[in-house]
Amino acid sequence: MPRLPARLPGQGLRLGVGHDSLALVRTSRLFGARRTPLAELRIDAAEPEALARGLRTLFEGLDVAGWPLTVVLADELARIWQVVPPPQAASPADLEAAAAMRFTNLFGAATAGWTLAADWRADRPFLAAALPAPLLASVVDAARAARCPLIEVVPQFIAAMNGWRRQRRPGAWFGLVHGQVLTLAAYEGQALAALRTAVVPPGADRSWLENHLSREALRLGIAAPSLLQLCGSAPRSWTGEAGSLACILFEDSMAGDMAGEAGALRLACTGSPA
Repeated sequence: MPRLPARLPGQGLRLGVGHDSLALVRTSRLFGARRTPLAELRIDAAEPEALARGLRTLFEGLDVAGWPLTVVLADELARIWQVVPPPQAASPADLEAAAAMRFTNLFGAATAGWTLAADWRADRPFLAAALPAPLLASVVDAARAARCPLIEVVPQFIAAMNGWRRQRRPGAWFGLVHGQVLTLAAYEGQALAALRTAVVPPGADRSWLENHLSREALRLGIAAPSLLQLCGSAPRSWTGEAGSLACILFEDSMAGDMAGEAGALRLACTGSPA
């Protein structure tokens, strides 16, 4: 069984779990901040047994014992939503109940079978995420079998927000483009106003983006953003400053190397410091 070289400080593993593929990447915050793909595999992540088999296959040819592992899931495998804390919320249970109620209202089902996590805040709206319990169990079991300390399991959009947190500006809207989907965190001042997703039509240009932002702001009853900060596979034609909107695309140092590769590779590297 091939063994990775001795782990240096700042090195770790990132696993991308897409709906049809897995990818494992070695990362380093130091020594040139390199990211090296280690393995890829096609799967059907919607089937828990297929995912479990795929994870076993992905790790079985590698000795990665002791390497810390971060797992990034495709957003379509998870649920992400905004929660407005109830007035005078007095306990974590109040916030959890509000998140569960909002989940049911949005997705038409109870939270049974899902594992919830959030940046619990009683003083302002916050994002919550839910992962299917069978999927999460498969990931936890695979990490345990590979003897990898599991750092976190996170949807891609949350990984992107966390990864670019130091570059994000107060009041700016934040967006991620993955595949043909644009996910936006809309802000009113420094408060999160909503989380929105939309399919990006083929050939969508800067005009489409500006019109989309204006429509979303109108629906939410807030001002359109003066700054949009994007990451992922957003068209470069969207960037720049024109009229009342400035658009910045956070560059991914590995984007060129991953062009045309499986989506799970991009997932794995979302939020990576490299």
